[in-house]
Amino acid sequence: MTKPFSVTAVLSASLFVAMVSMTPTAMAQTPYPSKPIRLIVPFTPGGSTDILARSIGQELTKAWGQSVIIDNVPGAGGSIGADKVAKAPADGYTLLMGHIGTLAVNPSLYPKLPYNPVKDFAPVAWVARVPNILVVNSAVPVKSVQDLVAYAKSKPGQLSYGSGGNGSAANLATEYFKMQTGTAIVHIPYRGTAPAVTDLIGGQIQLVFTGAPAVLGHIKSGQLHALAVSSPKRLDAMPDLPTVAESGYKNFEADQWYGVVAPAGTPKDIVQKLNAQINVALNSPELKKRLSAEGAIATPESPEAFGKLIAHEIARWQPVISSGRVKAD
Repeated sequence: MTKPFSVTAVLSASLFVAMVSMTPTAMAQTPYPSKPIRLIVPFTPGGSTDILARSIGQELTKAWGQSVIIDNVPGAGGSIGADKVAKAPADGYTLLMGHIGTLAVNPSLYPKLPYNPVKDFAPVAWVARVPNILVVNSAVPVKSVQDLVAYAKSKPGQLSYGSGGNGSAANLATEYFKMQTGTAIVHIPYRGTAPAVTDLIGGQIQLVFTGAPAVLGHIKSGQLHALAVSSPKRLDAMPDLPTVAESGYKNFEADQWYGVVAPAGTPKDIVQKLNAQINVALNSPELKKRLSAEGAIATPESPEAFGKLIAHEIARWQPVISSGRVKAD
């Protein structure tokens, strides 16, 4: 005898089949972003990476109506925060504000680095190039790079400089400066740029060579004295400040750079949408002016161009690191 026809069973089965068959399409049609985005900054608040991340996060929030949550995850020269992003779901909702240290220096600095900056990330957007500014405590009796070099050579091993940690961009730039000038200045690593700058103002250390955004305000207030900028050209924000190259060290260049990356495997359409919107922000007069005031230079480029920069910089800084002058924590 045939069992009675169950309408409920058929409807339930039909609904299940429909849900299974429609899920991929529904997911593909879900507009991005449909929830808050987590932008990890692998350093403490207050440094150049943090300042730039908050600027970009604010612009994306305004454009898309979804919050961009800045999550500071410091430690190991930025490696801890970067590794979190490398291992995050490749869905566009966890991003990294990377920079020269996390994406180009760390591969040579840490033999057991838990991530590969080329294989484990999808380049999204090159955000900015940030020249480093060489600043000293106002009590240090120098007015120029030449003065500092002469003063340091008269007191070998007695002056100290701070950075955001071993292997940080400031550590790299200052060791490169020491190599070029033949000076012996002691490195004091900190857990981030902000505490290093605080101690510089307090006189616990004598100099810092770090990204312009972290020190411009203190220069303008008179708390710190600027000697030179690391870029090939002078800063629009400080046109009277000479470059290190102009100060007697030809071809010296040690700028920082910053950009957004996502976990490898992030869908190309999401990468392109992020890139396009970040570039819209970087091309806006408002953000350009804001970045320029902070000493940063907007660099709207394609994901491919940013990827080439990362590969080039890994090769560029490897000899400086292998010299033994830059060490990991």
